[in-house]
This record gives sequence, structure tokens and C-alpha cells, in this order.
Amino acid sequence: MSRHKSGFFRRHSLSLVTIAVLLTWTGLYIASDPQTHLGSFFGNAIADWSGVLVTILATKHMYEKGSAESRKPSHEPANRILCAFKDHSLTIFLAITGAAWIILFKKMDANSKWGQVVGNIVSEWTQIIGLVLLTKKFLERGSKESTESKESK
Repeated sequence: MSRHKSGFFRRHSLSLVTIAVLLTWTGLYIASDPQTHLGSFFGNAIADWSGVLVTILATKHMYEKGSAESRKPSHEPANRILCAFKDHSLTIFLAITGAAWIILFKKMDANSKWGQVVGNIVSEWTQIIGLVLLTKKFLERGSKESTESKESK
């Protein structure tokens, strides 16, 4: 039984540890004053580590056709509509969840304790979707993804 549990942790350790770090930053932020440097840091860390977590999980399960940063799909669906959704599932997911964060942020006081955090999460989501879309057309000499992308074409 312990072998199975260690296998699960080993297979998912990056996402599990990232969740633990995110929960730590969240707990520290709850207990802190956001008007202090430390409190402000904790709030920014929540947004940053939320972005790290979504990057780990979304790129594990979703795909963006043409993006060097995205994993490659195992098979193509026969239906053209399903194929388009699969080819752009990462962008679709980020756009929908990004829109939800924007709606939430618009309903909040931007200067409130959690309004600042949600505003930072909106910024983080914008960076992630921007990176996904930029890597569809642009390369960076010397990066692993750019090298693999050029070799696969």
C-alpha cells in the first residue's frame, strides 16, 4: 500500500508541492497586513504561484496547436469541431478562466486586500495566454522548445 502511495506522489509531486506552496502563501497572506511589504509580497506570490500551478496542470492535460510550449496530442479526433477544440484547448481554457477572473475583479474593490490579489491573477493569466500565443509564431534561439519546434517542422 505504501508503495502505491509513494508512486502517486512521485507521479504528481510537482503539482502537489506547488499546491502546498500556494496554500502556504495564501495562509501567510490571510494572516498579514497587505499594506506592509511582506503582506504585499504574499499577495503577489499567490498570483505568481497560481500561474505556476495552472501552467503545470493545463499544459499537462491540454494542447495548443503550433505552440512550442505545449505538449503534443496523442491522437486527433475525427470530428472537425472536436479537433478544433482539442487543437486549441489550452487557449480556450485560459480565455474562459481569464474572463472569469476579469469578471470577479470588476466586481471587487481593486484596492481591497483580495482585490489586489485577483488583479495580480488577471495579470498572471494575461502573461500565460500571451506566452502560449507568442510561442506559436516566435522562437528564442537556444531554448529547448524552440529547438524541438524547428526539428519537428
